[in-house]
Amino acid sequence: MTGARRRAAQHKGADMSHLPVMLGMIDAWTRKNVDAVLACLHDDIVWHYAAVIAPPVRGKVKARKFLEMLAPQVGEVRWRIFDYAERGDRLFVEGVDEYVSAEGRLVSAPYAGVVEVADGRIIGLREYFDFSVMNAMKAGEPMKEHVRELIARDAVVG
Repeated sequence: MTGARRRAAQHKGADMSHLPVMLGMIDAWTRKNVDAVLACLHDDIVWHYAAVIAPPVRGKVKARKFLEMLAPQVGEVRWRIFDYAERGDRLFVEGVDEYVSAEGRLVSAPYAGVVEVADGRIIGLREYFDFSVMNAMKAGEPMKEHVRELIARDAVVG
């Protein structure tokens, strides 16, 4: 058996899925339950909520402040995952963070994310999305056709 086949067989036989941890966080956020979201996060969380344009949130105290600031801006949450893959302690996800804004506007932000898990909780979270797409919809602009195409897929979760 080659090294690659052996590693694949070992991974296949192990119960290593990190998806339930991410789904727990999503479920808590759809209910706006900040304490339940925080329960999914490691004490040493490093959360790049806008990975390429803003510094990360570090630690649960700052994560709580961020979530409490964000919660009033977000109404109904319809977060969906279109695809995911796992390798070691990492979960890679592609989906749409879709929600109704406080002003009643539908906001659909296609995203990709990397979730790192330690001790059964999220210790690293890097989210990649286009802020300009999200801000345009928050301002009331119609959804662009290419965004509609990206999110018109069947979700594997959500």
